[in-house]
Amino acid sequence: MAGRINDEDVKAVRDAVPIDAVVSEYLQLRNAGGGNLKGLCPFHDEKSPSFQVSPSKGFFHCFGCQEGGDTITFVMKVDHLSFSEAVERLAGQAGITLRYEEGGYTAGTSGRGERIRLVEAHKVAAQFYVDQLESPEAEIGRKFLAERGFDQAAAAHFGVGYSPAGWDHLTRFLRGKGFSDKEIITSGIAQEGRRGPIDRFRGRLMWPIRDIGGEVVGFGARRLREDDNGPKYLNTPETPIYKKSQVLYGIDLAKKEIAKSSRAVVVEGYTDVMACHLAGITTAIATCGTAFGTDHIKILRRLLMDNGSARVIFTFDGDAAGQKAALRAFEDDQKFAAETYIAVAPDGMDPCDLRLAKGDDAVADLVEPRTPLFEFALRSIVSRYDLETPAGRAAALDEAAPVVARIKNSGAQHEVAVQLAGLLGILDTQFVVKRVAQLARWARDRGGKGPAPARGPQPYDAAPRPTSSGPALNLRNPVYATERELLKLALQRPELVSPAFDAYGVDEFTAAPYAAVRQAIMEVGGAEYGTRDSQDYLVRVREAAPDDAVRAMVTELAVEAIMRRTVDENYAGEQLVTVRRRAVQRRIQEIQITVRRLEAGGDPAQLAAVKDELWVLQQYDQALKGHGAAAL
Repeated sequence: MAGRINDEDVKAVRDAVPIDAVVSEYLQLRNAGGGNLKGLCPFHDEKSPSFQVSPSKGFFHCFGCQEGGDTITFVMKVDHLSFSEAVERLAGQAGITLRYEEGGYTAGTSGRGERIRLVEAHKVAAQFYVDQLESPEAEIGRKFLAERGFDQAAAAHFGVGYSPAGWDHLTRFLRGKGFSDKEIITSGIAQEGRRGPIDRFRGRLMWPIRDIGGEVVGFGARRLREDDNGPKYLNTPETPIYKKSQVLYGIDLAKKEIAKSSRAVVVEGYTDVMACHLAGITTAIATCGTAFGTDHIKILRRLLMDNGSARVIFTFDGDAAGQKAALRAFEDDQKFAAETYIAVAPDGMDPCDLRLAKGDDAVADLVEPRTPLFEFALRSIVSRYDLETPAGRAAALDEAAPVVARIKNSGAQHEVAVQLAGLLGILDTQFVVKRVAQLARWARDRGGKGPAPARGPQPYDAAPRPTSSGPALNLRNPVYATERELLKLALQRPELVSPAFDAYGVDEFTAAPYAAVRQAIMEVGGAEYGTRDSQDYLVRVREAAPDDAVRAMVTELAVEAIMRRTVDENYAGEQLVTVRRRAVQRRIQEIQITVRRLEAGGDPAQLAAVKDELWVLQQYDQALKGHGAAAL
């Protein structure tokens, strides 16, 4: 079995793969100032970006949930990988061959993590299906695609393939590539048969389902033959790497344009995604055999940098099932800061049918005359009642008012309530407005949470931050603020504070978390080490931290912006002097107490020695005050 990865190779991987390039595969990053980037945290739900990335330091840190670390840590956390799996994935991207301390130059297969193996199996299977699409047996699949307006180039772009109709064609192929029966079954590509694994997908057209990082984690299979008694679409079952509620088909192709345009188009099927992309709507995505839900929203919000200017457009079919899907989507509407709309094609056609019937321009035009999702939801409710009668209007109001009451933004809630009155034909608009407000108040009271939060971005520091070890760090306290600034300099700009900083004792930092960070810096050789290799220095300081709380503090200080626009030796000297003077003054106060005690009846020799120390410290304090950093 392969041993641990060579330390030099781990460092090479860290250096070779920029952290901003890796993180931007999962979320949109924007300039945060000071050379940092910011985005919505992938590790907790937030509406205002508190997640920061420092490309120069190779670190990320979330000021909301305190998650932080380097490129490897990010990949481990976001994709639930072990350390070795994350290093192996990044090494593969960078073209670095890893050495293992106990297993020779190559890892082989036995030491690879489960996720890596399952992803590799899917990659091999996806290429197998693509190759099979050229076979004589796959003529029915090629015809299916052609009838829907997709040529060979379109199939290749989306990786569409074909699964042979036999029982174990792919299973035997994967065995030949070194995959075990257990891995093949765990992947969901095969299932248990009477005599061993058999192919799960047989005689079907195959779409690879990729995660946001572009790795194949599952498949969608479309029935082609009349004698196939299975469902029309058959998807990969839940596996260690595939959770249908957490993937969006086409997200790997759409993510950059979604981030760039702040717009996403949600369609219902694989062929609809293909039709939209080929028609120029390259922000189109689809769910994979499940309703659009909370986890899908989290994926989109991180790409959209979820703000009021962002747009999410649903293109559900105009039939009853499509309307039901739209109403389900509206249930989660308030989890977006983005505006949400619905677009229904003429005659209820889906994008694929619309493209066939009327061409690419018609698909591109589909998402333009859109209706706000809340308006569509209300119209759907109201249409079920006879509004010609008072009883019908009252019943429609009873069902629709709670929907409007769920709108969190009070201004928007009032405006929609006025529109609802118009839809219902109720002349007393204020009656409807008051009814909605009352329902919203009752809902809040039942929840016991007080007023509902406003819709839209909130300052990240409005959320409670986890406490680390030691006392609360109130940064209005000038002592804590200066200690924090000095530690940021020691981590981010060690050349400005070294070698003076390395002579500072742990006890010169009064906040316990800051003292722990100072200790960690000391254990790796001090700030002087950071002047030689700044990135490795930060990695080592994190590793020297005694617990996760201190480790998070190291990352936070390494990423947080320094409070001065111009950071130079003068500014660094000011922080060094301020921290040192406060430490000296604290010591002076302690000695003065001792002097008074000894003067009241102590040993004269001891009193003389203590007074000498007091005089030296007072002179040192005056020198620091008069000469600044030159007196350190």
